[in-house]
Amino acid sequence: MALSKLTYNSLNVTATASKGIGFDSGADDLAATFTGGSMTFIKKITASADSTISFVDGTSDVVLDDTYKEYIFTFKDIHPETDSEAFQFNLSADTGSNYNVTKTSTAFRAYHAEADDAAALGYQAGDDNAQQTGVEKLCAADLGSDNDQNLAGYLHLFNPSSTTFVKHFIARVSHVHDGNYAIDFYKAGYGNTTSAVDAIQFSMSSGNIDAGDICLYGIN
Repeated sequence: MALSKLTYNSLNVTATASKGIGFDSGADDLAATFTGGSMTFIKKITASADSTISFVDGTSDVVLDDTYKEYIFTFKDIHPETDSEAFQFNLSADTGSNYNVTKTSTAFRAYHAEADDAAALGYQAGDDNAQQTGVEKLCAADLGSDNDQNLAGYLHLFNPSSTTFVKHFIARVSHVHDGNYAIDFYKAGYGNTTSAVDAIQFSMSSGNIDAGDICLYGIN
């Protein structure tokens, strides 16, 4: 059965009801407005053969404090210097003096080969952490370094300035395997500390981050 075509004006709600869900039904159909939170750009760092890229609260215009309850890091065209690497991060609770926050996480991925001869979806037991202070992988250790191989995605960090609760994070990235597979990688977990997290550092499992942009946003 073919899927029916959806049209942009298929939602029909009254003005009162629409305002109750934050939707302005009186606006132009193609420019409907929603009320609520906003995404504020904070900082962009462009990699150029960097061993690490760090975002430290209060340094170089970085905000990573109680100004926002949520922060999102976006990754565009992240490219490793050497082949078969993992893009990864770690958290700091002492303004970047140490990146060693204890973390517990879970990971799974889907993949499909360029040659269309292999595909799978499964849990990645070797890419998670259980009360570890080491780095947290944002992809499996197979990111390719060819010019047609790179990584894109995001990391969502929740309420890092809390001094009551642990620090949850969710990440999803798309990257090209060194053997030319499309990889969809999912990671979720928490920094198991009630201290405020005020810095985050990105790196490769070996070698430098050859190129790419990492942008930081705050969510109201």
